[in-house]
Amino acid sequence: MGRADARRAQGREARRAARGGGIRRFFTWRKMLGAFFGLCLLVMGAFAALYVYVDVPEANAQAQKQSNVYKYSDGTLLARSNSEVNREIVDIGTVPKGVQHAFVAAENKSFYRDQGVDLKGTTRGLLNTLSGKGKQGGSTITQQYVKNYYLTQDQTVSRKLKELVISLKVDQRMKKDDILAGYLNTVYYGRGASGIQAAAQAYYGVDAKDLDTSQGAYLAALLQAPSQYDWAVASERGKKLVKDRWAYTLNNMVDEGWLDRAERDKMTFPVPDAPKAAPGMDGQTGYLVEAANDEMKRQGITDEMLDAGGWTITLNIDRKRQKQLEKSVDKQLEDQLDRKDSKVDATVQAGATSVDPKTGKVVALYGGVGATEHYISNATRQDYQPASTFKPLVLASALENGSVTQDGDLIGLDTVYDGTSKRPVVGSDTPFAPQNEDDRSYDSPTVRTAMDKSINSVFAQMVVDVTPSAVKKTALDLGVPDKNFPERPAITLGTMNASTWDMAGVYATLDNHGKKVTPTIVKSAEHRDRTMEPVDGVGGQAISRASADTVTQALTDVVDVGSGHEANTSAYDAAGKTGTSENNKAAWFAGYTPELTTVVALYGESTKDGGGQVSLTGTANSGRANGGGFPAKIWADYTLGALGGGSDATFDLEGVERGETSVTESPSVTPSETDEPSETPSEEPETPTESPSETAGEESPPAETPSETPSGDPSESPSATKDPDDGDQPPGERPGSDGLLGQ
Repeated sequence: MGRADARRAQGREARRAARGGGIRRFFTWRKMLGAFFGLCLLVMGAFAALYVYVDVPEANAQAQKQSNVYKYSDGTLLARSNSEVNREIVDIGTVPKGVQHAFVAAENKSFYRDQGVDLKGTTRGLLNTLSGKGKQGGSTITQQYVKNYYLTQDQTVSRKLKELVISLKVDQRMKKDDILAGYLNTVYYGRGASGIQAAAQAYYGVDAKDLDTSQGAYLAALLQAPSQYDWAVASERGKKLVKDRWAYTLNNMVDEGWLDRAERDKMTFPVPDAPKAAPGMDGQTGYLVEAANDEMKRQGITDEMLDAGGWTITLNIDRKRQKQLEKSVDKQLEDQLDRKDSKVDATVQAGATSVDPKTGKVVALYGGVGATEHYISNATRQDYQPASTFKPLVLASALENGSVTQDGDLIGLDTVYDGTSKRPVVGSDTPFAPQNEDDRSYDSPTVRTAMDKSINSVFAQMVVDVTPSAVKKTALDLGVPDKNFPERPAITLGTMNASTWDMAGVYATLDNHGKKVTPTIVKSAEHRDRTMEPVDGVGGQAISRASADTVTQALTDVVDVGSGHEANTSAYDAAGKTGTSENNKAAWFAGYTPELTTVVALYGESTKDGGGQVSLTGTANSGRANGGGFPAKIWADYTLGALGGGSDATFDLEGVERGETSVTESPSVTPSETDEPSETPSEEPETPTESPSETAGEESPPAETPSETPSGDPSESPSATKDPDDGDQPPGERPGSDGLLGQ
């Protein structure tokens, strides 16, 4: 190598040395340490600013959502409300300590000692998020609670930083038990269950308060992977993993001193129940839930309070009696109908309400073919007339007011009236002349006989004798809801509106010796933040016991030998009344035993858009529908089953009022032009002795006839035309046909 080359080599070495020394001078350990501390100060400053800037927010809407739980009277589950979240928030005090400790042992052993955060786990999560590796574990119970209750499930850096800050603040502000309660109530367990109460029901069919430690350990283990660890659907590997985690949870409890080792060794894996579909709102369930919600609203619980969820609502509905009522409607009505091919059958709607007359509890209710198919509940709808089920109220008012006939005779069961069909009422400013069933006239029938056969002309005159205003007052006192019905003689035919629910209350009041009964379906309604006072189903005397018991005496004959004979099974003591509204649009049977009051009704409802009332004539090819037909048969079948095959209980009647027995002047009986002479009785005994098939002709079609010299507004005068539906069947083929209204 020449000297020139040597000099060049030396120059290169010198330049290299100069560069190396410069880098070393720049990256000295002092400068690096200073930079590190500076970065730490920067991070701390940024975190301090973040800590000040980020406050604990309001809870997110999803975390606060709960479902309402509806139960039968025996505590078994009826339904959960249709909520986006199946959750029922419970207090931490109701969760057994062993179960609480199981969750802490599984998720965060240091929960009771830490400051609410896991810096290592949070840092790992931030790095995973930044690198795109997705979800990570390691969060504390406090952090998971904050994520579920205050934030979202988004996997972002900003959300994780907020979670860290809020967790620190929450840990400072809240007690550990409250944080744990929030966590248990918000976390998702699979099977559609959010919160430990819903999870306890979903996996073990018990409330959270009844979980044991082993079951709690399974639910705690489940949280790591709910879809994979659900025993019902888990693979063999999934089952092994969840059993291992269950054991890990219990062993941690032993290590923390929360569980005795000997007790732990005795524990076996608690295999959860098979999953069950949550009861929906189809069938009768929706009607029951709607009735309960409506009652709660009447008690001051708003829609907003109900929609927020969290209610545990126990109904008075007796599960066995409810099933019996559904079975009876199916057997006695639905199985006879051809809804697909018969236009008449397609219009038939059934409704029923059954009440305990001693308490007012609604023990069974039938709202229709199904709440998801027919949205209006036929049990509580008030757009049809109760027809002649109103007649006992006329008698009750007469007895209560000590009313007398136009001849001055005190009205009672043995008081004699004029039973002439189309007889104009006497003593009324409003003309009224109702037609009896089949236009039949009766020679001097007693009130008892008039009730048995539902003789329109007798009760029309009785309304006038009592005065329409007095009758209306008694009806309202007994529970008829329509306060706007006119005070006219025609009210004897039930021209106001009422539901089976309303009339069940009215008849239960008669059953309860005149003491007011208000049907009530909610047994209890519990919520952790508010209360609802249940309805008191029994009040004071609406009418005297003597009046009520006299009406009951009259109605026992209706079931024994009168228009309601189809309700008589000889297995119980019963009283009742039939009714059919104008043009066969509704047919009713309202009846009671000493232990049970039930009202059943059929309604004709058009299947066309907009609905509307139509005739029931021809239902199941049975001619003219009436209260003594399908309704009475449903009533009898249900009552027999609901009473366990029968009952020895008898009516305890006191002070039954017989009234006057002297016969008043009465016109002779004349067959109508439309009736065959053999079909018109020339003389009617006060207590019929013929067989029901021969005598039980219910009330007639009361096509009303104006008085001979109408006065006042012509619109007040009823039509004299006979109802076109009358006569669709030969008279002898409809022993239970009820009267049709003429206006």
